[in-house]
Amino acid sequence: MLIDTHVHLNADQYEEDVDEVIRRALDAGVEKMVVVGFDRPTILRALELAETYPFIYLVIGWHPVDAIDCTEEDLRWIEEIAAEHPRVVGIGETGLDYHWDKSPKDVQQELFRKQIALAKKLKLPVIIHNRDATGDVVRILKEENAAETGGIMHCFSGSPETAKECVEMNFMISLGGPVTFKNARQPKEVAKEIPLDHLLVETDAPYLAPHPYRGKRNEPSYVRLVAEQIALLKEIPFEEVARKTTENAMKIFEIRE
Repeated sequence: MLIDTHVHLNADQYEEDVDEVIRRALDAGVEKMVVVGFDRPTILRALELAETYPFIYLVIGWHPVDAIDCTEEDLRWIEEIAAEHPRVVGIGETGLDYHWDKSPKDVQQELFRKQIALAKKLKLPVIIHNRDATGDVVRILKEENAAETGGIMHCFSGSPETAKECVEMNFMISLGGPVTFKNARQPKEVAKEIPLDHLLVETDAPYLAPHPYRGKRNEPSYVRLVAEQIALLKEIPFEEVARKTTENAMKIFEIRE
């Protein structure tokens, strides 16, 4: 069994064929999927999917790129859903994205701190998006004592040293499609150096499709390719990676079914 720990089945790219995409994932052995909603429309769509499919779990929050659009009312709404819905298993994706300049850095940082606080209040893991902002992400995680609740460094692209620093703060390292890319040196080093006890697999679909589908629409069935690459890099059986990353996901999300 595999768990895709971060997928956007609520994205417009699946509007026409989400049922078929989910069926292919199940056929590939992906028995659970964690759908991430990061604004009002994607959270509402994620909730619809959870009502339809009992093996879909939810992470909800507000994306840093759109931090400038998030209101206190939005945060209260997210808190209410997260507190009441039995299959909301995390807060996010939150963090910092300095690649895009829609939301000023200070606005992103303030919202990041608020969502860490929310995760701690609800005793849920916090799921971190980091793009071109590693120093500030790590600093804020430390300042806000995010280790109290822990969480996931989603689609981790940093160095093994940063990964180890995050593991020390009670965070799992989640690897996606880039670990399969020929020239992606750092994800491969992270896969080799970080113990399997601290690794998860994800697709971030429809984005970041693994080799040989790079550049095409990603989907959760392809998470198997990520796990296979980690097994190859660690020189261990695929089944061991599948079993352990599934155990890790069940543990951090407190999924007992």
